Amino acid sequence: MTLILHITPRQDWEKAQVTGIYSTDSLETEGFIHCSTPAQLVKVANSFFKNQTDLLLLLIDSERVKSEIRYDVVAEETFPHIYGALNNDAVFKIIEFASAKDGLYELPSEIQLE
Repeated sequence: MTLILHITPRQDWEKAQVTGIYSTDSLETEGFIHCSTPAQLVKVANSFFKNQTDLLLLLIDSERVKSEIRYDVVAEETFPHIYGALNNDAVFKIIEFASAKDGLYELPSEIQLE
């Protein structure tokens, strides 16, 4: 299994529970769902989600994702992107993802770096 991660507002994941499939605004505007590797997670979270609340971290088994996954180079780093909607059954764990008091994020204990 190859683990990829996606940060989402709780309400977006709750909507996916009703529809059976997860989608994001970026899928409509950019053509893909942004994801990260465990090593990229903290940098991404602190760059784009600082001080946000009510977030969830989706742990995704990339081998179960039905849409195409591409690893694209962005700012000299390679990020996993899902080119299509995410089937809910590819998400094997959901973690409450809260920042520290300073608004910054740390790697959750459930995530292991290789």
